[in-house]
Amino acid sequence: MKEFLVEITTTVPDGTDPAEVERRRAAEAVRAAELAATGHLTRLWRPVGELRSIGLWRADDEADLHEKVLGTLPLRSWMTLAVTPVEPHPNDPGTRDAA
Repeated sequence: MKEFLVEITTTVPDGTDPAEVERRRAAEAVRAAELAATGHLTRLWRPVGELRSIGLWRADDEADLHEKVLGTLPLRSWMTLAVTPVEPHPNDPGTRDAA
């Protein structure tokens, strides 16, 4: 699988029923857990003081990421995405062999 850094900004449309927002957020948490269990969502961060997230996601390719992974998120219709394909760096300390 390929890896992607995805920045997500979610904007709830004005006038949306708060119960609908809560329902979708609860469903989003469930779906994120499912995607983590299948290896599609590796890490997820929220920048301090901001209402956006940055995640490391995995999919076969970018089309698969959009269609089969991110497209299944309950909040997707309210999201703006910035997707950057990434690959391991030769100096990544997380990939060095233990001495």
